[in-house]
Amino acid sequence: MTLKPKLSVITPVYNREKYLPECIESILNQTFEDFEFILIDDHSTDGTSKIIKEYELKDNRIKFLSNKLNIGATQSFNNGLKISVGKYIARMDSDDISLPDRFQKQIDILEN
Repeated sequence: MTLKPKLSVITPVYNREKYLPECIESILNQTFEDFEFILIDDHSTDGTSKIIKEYELKDNRIKFLSNKLNIGATQSFNNGLKISVGKYIARMDSDDISLPDRFQKQIDILEN
């Protein structure tokens, strides 16, 4: 990752331990690699936070924020936006997966 990645991927998360590993893997396995991945745990009560911490240790593109209270997806996203440094922003839902070339295709369109 460069000091200032081209893309910031922001994902608010609340109680998604069942879906989160597949979601995270789909982002980390993108063909376009110049991004930071901001995951915001919205005060989950399941194993969500533990999962994010494990991935954070494995990949330096991950930035982990943890809300002290449940504030909802919109405010969580906005908090992620405040710390993002990418030229572009991508929103990712915590129960979705992305095809491996999603970001490359989107960046190509934006740059051309």
